[in-house]
Amino acid sequence: MLNEPLLTTASLLASVAIVTLASLRGWQGWLTLKTRELDLHRPADEQGSGNGMARIEIADLKERIRKLEAIAAGVDL
Repeated sequence: MLNEPLLTTASLLASVAIVTLASLRGWQGWLTLKTRELDLHRPADEQGSGNGMARIEIADLKERIRKLEAIAAGVDL
């Protein structure tokens, strides 16, 4: 009933599926490990300096907008 090429094809397909599933499981484990490592090395005082960094970023963005508006108006800086 099952000839040799069909049996070979089915076994190859099954082996590719098994290798793929094992690789995906390993990838997920590696991602979980890296996430845990990042959580462990994250600084504890992140929120205290977050406000100051946000203000610096906003000031930087405002300065960039001023420069872009000057360029659009044709003013040399």
